[in-house]
Amino acid sequence: MNGEPPLPGRRHVPGANARPPEGAFAAIRRAAAKPTCEATADANIAWRHGLRLFNAGFDWEAHEVLEAVWLNAAPNSCERALVQGIIHLANGRLKQAMGRPNARRRLANLAAEAFSAAFPLGRGRLMGIDGEKAALAARSLAEGTDMPSLGPENAI
Repeated sequence: MNGEPPLPGRRHVPGANARPPEGAFAAIRRAAAKPTCEATADANIAWRHGLRLFNAGFDWEAHEVLEAVWLNAAPNSCERALVQGIIHLANGRLKQAMGRPNARRRLANLAAEAFSAAFPLGRGRLMGIDGEKAALAARSLAEGTDMPSLGPENAI
């Protein structure tokens, strides 16, 4: 595993199973680069691990980790909007697992708005994420269909 943080043993779904112990993600949250920005995205362990959690379907866990990344992004920055959009995707997918389709659709719309702010031209790459793929993920969530992996390929 080359020192990579391990994936959790199970996905947490509120109301379906026990919440992970308090502080379970504290070390990885502390590893979030300050500030969150394009220039340091490849070295931001919390960003990369949060994406890995998200891509593996650990939605509650991804939100826990990515929140620290979001907090370290400059207000009104494209990076902050991008991380917020991915958090919305994770929460929306979690709401789907909880049988709450209206909440899923609302969060999909919030994700699409965040991605519009992150990718003002509708395309390009930011922090290793492709803008068109992010927009597709929001549309997929809105429709309740499987969303694509967001990458990047170097997510740990």
